[in-house]
Amino acid sequence: MPFHHQYLLAQLIKGILLFGSNPAYKDYTRFNFSGLKGQTKISRKGLHFYSSKVTLVFACQDKEFMDYFLERLFEQKEIVVGTLQLIPDSTEIEEPVVISEETKFLCISPIVLIPPSFNDERAKKFIAPESDEFSDLLYESTIARMEEAGQYTAEQLASFYRFQILPDADYINRIQSAHKKFARIYPLYDNDIKFEVRGYTFPFTLYAAKEVQQFVYDNGLGHFAHKGFGMLDIAHNDSIRRERQHEMNYA
Repeated sequence: MPFHHQYLLAQLIKGILLFGSNPAYKDYTRFNFSGLKGQTKISRKGLHFYSSKVTLVFACQDKEFMDYFLERLFEQKEIVVGTLQLIPDSTEIEEPVVISEETKFLCISPIVLIPPSFNDERAKKFIAPESDEFSDLLYESTIARMEEAGQYTAEQLASFYRFQILPDADYINRIQSAHKKFARIYPLYDNDIKFEVRGYTFPFTLYAAKEVQQFVYDNGLGHFAHKGFGMLDIAHNDSIRRERQHEMNYA
């Protein structure tokens, strides 16, 4: 599903939590999810899914919340996303990954650097991925979210000062040579107000402490992870094939 419709999935998840039985989770935001994956084709009548099954990747460090969300999700006999009608079918737990202080990530969904403000266009500003400003903005949002999670001491947070993103220059050059884009403007709804933000999708290497690497893998990178932005995956040996598929999805 084109990521410009990601807000439909965000509204679906918010509705499941808002009308769930546990009031503690009505405003819960420490989770991350991908776009809806499946074979699609664009026609004059709009976008059509040709897959018999579609996949949503959902990530959260809180197993109790994850179990609760899945229970609420599978209580729904039918789920409607736009005009797409879905029936919950099955879940699959992904295998644990190996995290180091130098990890190459792929963007499953666009990364948002700057949160939007009412009547303010700064969230759409383009910032070069290789610049210090790009890494600094993501460092600030990551440390703020780690502090909010309450899982790290002040001493630990202070020790996580190393944080540098190195974009895959070959990928970016290939995208630009093909006159495609790795940074786009996306709609986002917050408090029922429509905003526009700039999101970035490209492979990169992150240099940071293992705890920071694990946090962004589990919780997403940048702002609005709970609205489906900033989901990451680890680049493996088949990263070239996956990056090309990534180009098809977002370019």
